[in-house]
Amino acid sequence: MTRVKRGNVARNRRKKILKMAKGFRGSHSKLFRTANQQVMKALRNSYRDRRNRKRDFRRLWIARINAASRMHGMSYSQLIGNLKKANIQLNRKMLSQMAILDPASFAKVVELAAQAKA
Repeated sequence: MTRVKRGNVARNRRKKILKMAKGFRGSHSKLFRTANQQVMKALRNSYRDRRNRKRDFRRLWIARINAASRMHGMSYSQLIGNLKKANIQLNRKMLSQMAILDPASFAKVVELAAQAKA
């Protein structure tokens, strides 16, 4: 069996990892072994946090809607339930934006939801 020299393959693999580790502190961006570990950890975290970001934003929108709807005398769960009864299909992101940027139209939506309750 002939000897295989891995010069290009190994170098390219290491360069790819070190390029991904750019900006990491200390030896985490300079030495291949530690850089490799940190890149694997960073990729794991970014994969997980791409999913968590969706949860976090939904929680934020719900908290904002709840605060705004309570100012109009209705809890979040009542508002969402009444919106479903009134067949008003606004998602939580849009409701949150309305509550912050256009309180008058949000008040109208709450009013329509209150009418659906009765």
